[in-house]
This record gives sequence, C-alpha cells and structure tokens, in this order.
Amino acid sequence: MKQMLCRMMMLLCLSVAPLATFAQSSDNMKQDQSQDQMKKDQMKHDDMKKDEMKKDEMRKDEMKKDEKASKKKDKMKKDSMKKDDNMKHDDSMKQN
Repeated sequence: MKQMLCRMMMLLCLSVAPLATFAQSSDNMKQDQSQDQMKKDQMKHDDMKKDEMKKDEMRKDEMKKDEKASKKKDKMKKDSMKKDDNMKHDDSMKQN
C-alpha cells in the first residue's frame, strides 16, 4: 500500500511539473502579446502626432501666405487711393 501511494505521488508530481511549465510559458506569451500591442499603439500615437504636426505647419504656412496676400492688397489699395487723390489734385489745378 505504501508503495502504491508513493508511486501515485511520484506520478502526480511528474505530471504536474510539465503542466506548470506550460502554464508559465503561456503567461509569458500573453505578456509578449500585450507588450507588442502596446508598442503598436504607441507607434500609431506617434504617427498621429506627426500628422498633426504636419497639418499645423501647413496651416501656419497658409496663414502666412494669406497675411502676405492681404498686406499686398492693402498696399495696392492705398497706392490706388493715393493715385486717385493725386489725380483729383491735378484736375483741380487744371481747372484753376
């Protein structure tokens, strides 16, 4: 009876050891997968950040161009107004 009990205990120990090893390896695999997922998420986040930065730069460039164009238009308006004033002045001089 003691021999049978001893054999059963040995068989139990020998069968549990590989199961424990398998369980640990599957835990490691899950951790690796979660780490890979985190890396992918981080990379996506970085890509989105870069895209936003590019869009911001493009918006700034567009704003600068718009400002330059509006300044140029304002300057042209002022120049045309000066010309109109000069023409009026010339006309009034001719009439006198």
